[in-house]
Amino acid sequence: MIKAIKVRLYPTKIQEELMFKSASIARFSYNWGLNYLNSYCKENNKTLSIGELRKEFTKLRNDSEYSWLKEVSSEIPQQALKDLGESFKNFFNKQSSYPRFKKKGKCEISFFHLNNKFIVEGNKVKLEKIGYVKMKDEGRLPIGNYKKDKIKVLNPRVKFNGKFWCLSLALEVKDATKEELTNVSIGVDLGIKDLAIVSNIDKPFKNINKSKEVKRLNKKLKRLQRKVSRKYDMLKGESCFKKGEKLTKTQNIIKLEKQIKLVHKRIADIRLNYIHQTTNTIVKTKPCRVVVEDLNVKGLMKNKHLSNAVAEQCFNKFITILEYKCKWNGIEFVKADRFFPSSKMCSCCGTIKKDLRLKDRTYICSNPKCNLVIDRDKNASINLANYKLA
Repeated sequence: MIKAIKVRLYPTKIQEELMFKSASIARFSYNWGLNYLNSYCKENNKTLSIGELRKEFTKLRNDSEYSWLKEVSSEIPQQALKDLGESFKNFFNKQSSYPRFKKKGKCEISFFHLNNKFIVEGNKVKLEKIGYVKMKDEGRLPIGNYKKDKIKVLNPRVKFNGKFWCLSLALEVKDATKEELTNVSIGVDLGIKDLAIVSNIDKPFKNINKSKEVKRLNKKLKRLQRKVSRKYDMLKGESCFKKGEKLTKTQNIIKLEKQIKLVHKRIADIRLNYIHQTTNTIVKTKPCRVVVEDLNVKGLMKNKHLSNAVAEQCFNKFITILEYKCKWNGIEFVKADRFFPSSKMCSCCGTIKKDLRLKDRTYICSNPKCNLVIDRDKNASINLANYKLA
């Protein structure tokens, strides 16, 4: 079993400078590799393998002009080129768009650390060419020399989230004894009014974006955005500014943009935490099967009246998290067909109500022999629970 771990780090000022330098070199390596491959493809009408690209980068690293690349671990730029190779692989498999250049200030600040070069002693972890860095959560990482003790970790990354540095990795642990599951199949209907309505849980999981804290943060965000917008207008209105020239940000603008980034992060963390709490509650009911609807999120985003509300709900993230938690617990995870009429079908007699509108929040069965009256979303969750059951 693989367990994801995230530990907060407390580096000194010198260590923090080295960490930022490592992240910037990782970004430089990725951009250099992408630029080299683009120009090579234009000149030779063929692609270059990532192995050959890494050899070219080694030559660049040994050049006296680029001696600053040796100030950090050699694995950091090499892994950045491997990440570039993964991006191209996903592009050719039609899983993502063509790789783009990473822009300073807009891309994630992170770098790779070789998995067998960790040394953990008490509340400190040793990072290559950075030294021993203090950790907040003592005991979360196994103590010892990871190379000598043969402790396996997967994809270790050191990241900066705008406020704190953290180390994230995946650790191989022994499989825990699996609990017995019930013979219950449950359906999960996702919505905008409420995040999720589950067939075997009476109360729906509320929309976290309607909570006081998120509303307060959104209000704060709007205020900060208006403030920074006014400062940009003042900067553009100055006589020294000429058309076509790039704006030089003032220190006040930089401070405000940092505050905006932190508020965005806080809102995103609240949403993610709530998704984890919701999915944990669903999985802890121990069903044998979980059925969710295959939502066309791109199509929903085209609706100008709903696009903002749909984006805030993070449906794709919810489904992804629920899916891997079901796999961990041995629960069958099923995505219902996109055109399955979960909302229009009566969960009692199976009659399909074709004239059901979006504003109809209560489902009233059109069959005179049935006349079922039930909440629209609850009806959909029950239909999903019974999806393709013999």
